[in-house]
Amino acid sequence: MRRISHLLVLLLTAGVLLAAGCGDDDDDGGGGGAAAPEATEESAGGGGGALTLTADPGGAISWDKSELSASAGTVTIKLVNESTTPHAVEIEGNGVEEESDTVTESNTEVTADLEPGEYEYYCPVGSHRQTMNGTLTVK
Repeated sequence: MRRISHLLVLLLTAGVLLAAGCGDDDDDGGGGGAAAPEATEESAGGGGGALTLTADPGGAISWDKSELSASAGTVTIKLVNESTTPHAVEIEGNGVEEESDTVTESNTEVTADLEPGEYEYYCPVGSHRQTMNGTLTVK
């Protein structure tokens, strides 16, 4: 019995450490539903970039940004979804169509190699695309 207790404590500790390492440490003050003007979180060097979208934590069918921009190259959009409403993110345009996993109370991401141009990103779950969409400008 004591061995099981130790194993349980070890597993719980590992879970807490994993959860702490997966959090979004950006303090961008993102809120639910309001569109931010433009968000750029480009990586240093070789183009591309890492961008973050946050779904409304209260479960509304919205996210915090309707415009993103990045340099040409490998671009990753991370979707933070703290709600129980399922969401995903898809990038589409210029011959590209890439989709993330659908998640609830979790994070997911989609990565694509993008040439300069405009792309649409949206939530492909049900009818979410009507209100959860935006423009990704790649330079």
